[in-house]
Amino acid sequence: MRLRLIIPVLRSPDAADYTARGVFVGLLVALTPTVGIQMAIVAGIWAVVRVVRPAWDFNVVVGMLWTWLTNVFTVPPIYYTFLLTGEAMLGRWGEAGGYAMFSDRLVELLETDATFVESLWIYAIGIFEAWGVPMLLGSVPWSIAGAFLGYWWSLRLIRRFRDRRRGMASPTSKPS
Repeated sequence: MRLRLIIPVLRSPDAADYTARGVFVGLLVALTPTVGIQMAIVAGIWAVVRVVRPAWDFNVVVGMLWTWLTNVFTVPPIYYTFLLTGEAMLGRWGEAGGYAMFSDRLVELLETDATFVESLWIYAIGIFEAWGVPMLLGSVPWSIAGAFLGYWWSLRLIRRFRDRRRGMASPTSKPS
């Protein structure tokens, strides 16, 4: 995680807010039930932002990297959290079933033997048919909160890191 997510943020030569906006968009997309097309979504957002609102431009590479937060290992618990949140938002308590049932069905969908495009279709339809609106609705608060927290955290991280580097580069006292 450190090598794939933190180091690119720290080593980015761009302005801190530009890089932090990349983390924001990456997390905004990562925390939605769209695994498989998340990097394409970030690229699409980046292209639109550059045309419509250039002042909001962001580091697209950092954004794409942060979509990796949701991967084959983290998807079951994250998606189950989305489902439970969505069910609660709809006033349905305890209708989601157990985690084991959810995880087994999700793994079954993810392991479908098909071409890349076919597997995306099977996955999208399978997710929607099995959990649909509650999962999508439940991802919204997590996506928004995660994106804002990620922006704030990464901006602080970058600024502190750069301040420390500047402090190390300039001597604090002159030799006598």
